[in-house]
Amino acid sequence: MQKYDKVLTMAEAVSRYVANGSTLAIEGFTAFICFAAAHEIIRQRKRDLTLIRMTPDLIYDQMAAAGVAQKLVFSYLGNPGVGSLYAIRRAVEKGIPRPLEIEEYSHFGMVGRYIAGASNLPFFPLRSYAGSDIPQANPHIQFVHSPYGDDEIAVVPPLKPDVAILHAQRADAQGNTQLWGLLGMQKEVAFASKKVVVVVEEIVDETVIRRDPNRTLIPGLIVDAVVVEPYGAHPSYVQGYYDRDNAFHLDWGQRSRDQAQTEAGLDEWVYGVADRAAYLEKLGQERLAALDPGELMADGVNYGRYA
Repeated sequence: MQKYDKVLTMAEAVSRYVANGSTLAIEGFTAFICFAAAHEIIRQRKRDLTLIRMTPDLIYDQMAAAGVAQKLVFSYLGNPGVGSLYAIRRAVEKGIPRPLEIEEYSHFGMVGRYIAGASNLPFFPLRSYAGSDIPQANPHIQFVHSPYGDDEIAVVPPLKPDVAILHAQRADAQGNTQLWGLLGMQKEVAFASKKVVVVVEEIVDETVIRRDPNRTLIPGLIVDAVVVEPYGAHPSYVQGYYDRDNAFHLDWGQRSRDQAQTEAGLDEWVYGVADRAAYLEKLGQERLAALDPGELMADGVNYGRYA
């Protein structure tokens, strides 16, 4: 089978795979959150998206502030370590800049939905909704009788996003993608989604991927496009490449309290920069250098070789 190069620019990938009205998962649990993709979606003025994520974080607060979303499917709503997501709150409570519908689950509920989607299951059972108020607010959480006992158990429906945009450390040009660190649900989201765009810090040769096969969590056969975007997850972090920019989270937490300041923030960091390269130039080398994670190398392993 002939191999081909899947590498696109971010602008090309967003234009090709993120259509108005589509369901979109930009995942990454604290780490690997692809802000570069979100900013390009905002710049291309996509509309009526259903945004899917465990912990919406700043990334979906910014997208809600830009008016690209009509619905949010999520678990836990907040700016981690800082406070509320004020742009999302304004959209939900006041319809500013446009109304935003919400569909809330627990973290494990979202995990179950992704696993069901990746496994092509009709639902995923879980016990953690016993005694919870969430099922009263979400009719998609149902209860069924267990065929192996007399008790009822909660079930959640599968998630199958139209497109997933996932960040990682590295991939080859065919999309064989390697991750390490806090993995979240990257692998399951990739298998659950109809289209997959992988954004990486660097492209490496296929021989690098083959030398460490257990780190290849997303195989190229399910990847539609690869985007090379160094620091593409900033202000989130990528294990071994850069740390979380806590100052950026704090700054957004303050300015997002006010609609005018929120719009000014988008003008400064999204609309006011043409692409990620311009964004990084605006951040400056001194700030990027301060995010250097240092070095702590893992031990090598011997996979052996064929005789």
